[in-house]
Amino acid sequence: MNKDLEAFKNIVVDVWAHGFMGVNIGQLIVALLIFGGFLLIRGLFSKFVLRYLRNLAVKSKNELDDKIIDALIPPIKFIPVILGVFFASQYLDLSAGLNEIVIKVERSLIVFTIFWALYRTCTPLSYSLKKLEELLTHAMMVWIFKALKVLVIFLGGAIILEIWGIAVGPLLAGLGLFGAAVALGAQDLFKNLIGGITIIAEKRFHAGEWIFVDGVVEGTVEDIGFRSTKIRRFDKAPVHVPNSNLSDAVVTNFSRMTHRRIKWKIGVTYSTDVKQLQIIRDGIMNYIIENEAFAKPNDVSTFVRVDSFNASSIDFLVYCFTNTTDWGDWLEIKEAFAIKIKHIVEDEAKTSFAFPSQSIYIENLPGDATEIFVPPKGK
Repeated sequence: MNKDLEAFKNIVVDVWAHGFMGVNIGQLIVALLIFGGFLLIRGLFSKFVLRYLRNLAVKSKNELDDKIIDALIPPIKFIPVILGVFFASQYLDLSAGLNEIVIKVERSLIVFTIFWALYRTCTPLSYSLKKLEELLTHAMMVWIFKALKVLVIFLGGAIILEIWGIAVGPLLAGLGLFGAAVALGAQDLFKNLIGGITIIAEKRFHAGEWIFVDGVVEGTVEDIGFRSTKIRRFDKAPVHVPNSNLSDAVVTNFSRMTHRRIKWKIGVTYSTDVKQLQIIRDGIMNYIIENEAFAKPNDVSTFVRVDSFNASSIDFLVYCFTNTTDWGDWLEIKEAFAIKIKHIVEDEAKTSFAFPSQSIYIENLPGDATEIFVPPKGK
């Protein structure tokens, strides 16, 4: 019995001594407690220190530091985890091979945290460089920071691969050959990419602007992507147009109009005399000049003239521009203008609008024509 107990004791001691991968179980428990302690420190650090930093950033007048602090909080909160892994591994009595793997893991975590912070910082930095948007446009800035994020991811991944002994150079060479093969079958992709760069560089349109491409689409630009541009039609349906089509097409940008035009033909009856015509002309012109909603004749072409003698009307040409380019405001101004013209024609000039009509004149009746019947008068 004593021998059996002694044998069982030896087994327990051996298991405790060798534990996991030759590491003492006692050391593993202590290492886990160390790691758990750093997780607790992480919670306290997030609750007090990071909250204090965030409150300091909020008190400042500059919004950039607020956004940078918010972007850096997740990577900073990950630092105690790395410290927990490091101190826990230092406590363990690891073999040379296992220790080398743990060191690579620690280095990888450090690189990951650094480039994670850089990646998240790109977004607030893009908002802070507003002055560059005047030179490069908002879409170009979005593209630049997208490319910068890709570069950060690439560099971080390359460093981690180097840590694990994977040579990046030969890998890039292989990817280059693969990329050349793919490029032969992806000519349209690169054509659209170049088209997008052309659109942004020439500043043809920006997100939020109303454009018209004859035979393609009309609507509001929502996003200029690497391959296509998303345009929202006025029926709210999204349309994705390849950038190559937009870079080669004739694009009308209505959002960049300086004024909005009104061009009308107004016909009055032939019974309108010269004085009435002058009253109509002067009344409409005075309304345009005196109303602040309309652009002045010195700035834009403005005409109110008797233009032509139509089949059933004497026609005025009304040609003017409004100061606003907003469609809703323009419709409101145009409605008020139409009501005013009706008042001028009917109330001030005392005449009326013409409508399509025909008049038949009979000079005489043929000699053998049938007599016209005149009914007798009744009592």
